[in-house]
Amino acid sequence: MGRNIPIKVARAQLDLTQKQLAEKVGISRQTMNAIEQGEYNPTIKLCRAICRVLGKSLDDLFWEEESND
Repeated sequence: MGRNIPIKVARAQLDLTQKQLAEKVGISRQTMNAIEQGEYNPTIKLCRAICRVLGKSLDDLFWEEESND
């Protein structure tokens, strides 16, 4: 799993820090950082909460293109 740039971009567009977004979805800043870094795979419930706060869809933030390896 790679870095989640779409979350970082959406968060920046709303001028939210990782800590502010984390507080809004009920997790720690460290967990939010791990999600953005691609080091933590959030539950669907958490994904939906992040989407709600950022005003984005699951596809906008969490869709991964399939690689042809």
